[in-house]
Amino acid sequence: MSKLIDIPLSQWNASGSAAQQAVALQALEDGQVVLLPRLGFSLQQEEHALLNGAAGSAKNISWEPARGVRGHGTAYDGALLAALMQRYARHTAHLLAGLLPGYAPHLQQGKGSFRPVEIAGRVTSWRKDDTRLHVDSFPSSPTQGRRILRVFTNIHPRGAPRVWKLGAPFDQVAQRFLPAAKRPRPVLAALLQWLHVTKSRRTPYDHYMLQLHDAMKADLGYQAQVEQHTHAFAPGQTWIVFSDAVSHAALRGQHALEQTWLLPVRAMAAPGKSPLAILERQLKRPLT
Repeated sequence: MSKLIDIPLSQWNASGSAAQQAVALQALEDGQVVLLPRLGFSLQQEEHALLNGAAGSAKNISWEPARGVRGHGTAYDGALLAALMQRYARHTAHLLAGLLPGYAPHLQQGKGSFRPVEIAGRVTSWRKDDTRLHVDSFPSSPTQGRRILRVFTNIHPRGAPRVWKLGAPFDQVAQRFLPAAKRPRPVLAALLQWLHVTKSRRTPYDHYMLQLHDAMKADLGYQAQVEQHTHAFAPGQTWIVFSDAVSHAALRGQHALEQTWLLPVRAMAAPGKSPLAILERQLKRPLT
């Protein structure tokens, strides 16, 4: 089962010690969550208004350097949000460079998000229900085998924790759900790309990761019976996770920031621990 490994960094631009770097690297690649309990993200005075606005229906407001802020509607000041999320992305880049220096030259920036909506009680489809254990896979943005490294910070202004549930290791998830997965159809992957449903070609790896994501969420028996534990991330805490390998669910919480970084498998210290390598071993064929 995934565990939390505490590292007491308190500055975003601080370099971790050699021991801290080694612990963080092994923990992440072993499918653990790295918790930075003393690392909060300070908002500027004008940004506190973003925590009081009408949240609307979007659970995530996304930001990318090339496309700016999306999904904020009229409830928020777009320029203020963009400045906040851009600054958070820079902070996470500094953090990863200081704590995981071997990754730093290879990281590719993905989307960032501001998550203003209370998770508990939110009505959504089963596929989008993040209170169910799952591993991450992006339907419209295939990773083509790259790792999904995510940094989260709880910025709730009134002390509410962000509660997660952590489940079984990835190899056990794959053993449970991979035998029933449908085989990929290359013609369909090409059609989805041509229609711009996906931003790039879905590889067989992306296909199987989506199958695992959906199968986990759809199986209520599995959700109830698999070994799991919960953890409450307090405001002012930051955590790092390879969310493509760690079975996780977000049960409750409001007001968090998240930044996604993509890492080629070859840049890992132990590429054989990647979901790509695990799936290829179980399926006995290449997936990229």
